Amino acid sequence: MGIDDLRKILLSERETGKLVQIVPDIFDQTHVGIATLLEKIYAIEDPLSDDARVLIEETIAIKETLHELFAIRSRKILALTIMHAEGNYYDREEVKRMIPPEREMFDQTTAAIEACQEILLHNVHHHIIPVVTMAHDDEDMGDWEELPSADLISPLQKSGTAVASPSLSPPYMLVQVLEDMDSFMGVDGRIYTLSKGDIVTLPERNAAVLNDRNIVLNMNLSK
Repeated sequence: MGIDDLRKILLSERETGKLVQIVPDIFDQTHVGIATLLEKIYAIEDPLSDDARVLIEETIAIKETLHELFAIRSRKILALTIMHAEGNYYDREEVKRMIPPEREMFDQTTAAIEACQEILLHNVHHHIIPVVTMAHDDEDMGDWEELPSADLISPLQKSGTAVASPSLSPPYMLVQVLEDMDSFMGVDGRIYTLSKGDIVTLPERNAAVLNDRNIVLNMNLSK
């Protein structure tokens, strides 16, 4: 899913107060596209070149458009959950336009609102069981259930698509800046504005190029 296709969908979503019909795997398709762009970026020898900059800017544009699409659709879905929970009319056709994760969000949010209504409006009290997020060794704390650790997999890896893609968090290198330089975009998509004497961490690929040009000094002693 390219930036032009995404922008067309986003424009349609902006122009109407109702959910627009989208393909169920639009987010997965977009993550595949981002993975492809990142592979091209990492294949470029000079990460500060114009070719790399264009690809990085396109990657950022796609991610920002995807985030805005999610935000707009989520606001519409939340409005539907409130109308549904309050017993007001809502367009059930819009519910049919939700892709599976959105429908799950709709169902869970509606259930949470209704449960809160029972407690606060109808005085129906429920026993709330605290959620344990980590294991404890203290015997006085009783039996605790250890939950799975936080998912550290990148969004591209979590998309469910078998794609060999570079990490969204590239390895970094600690460097000292030896001279003032113009702002540049790193392979991580961030804008760096550095001055002589700064000690910063830069994406390893950017740092290596700058080090070769004697613009920064590698401070990673193990390197």
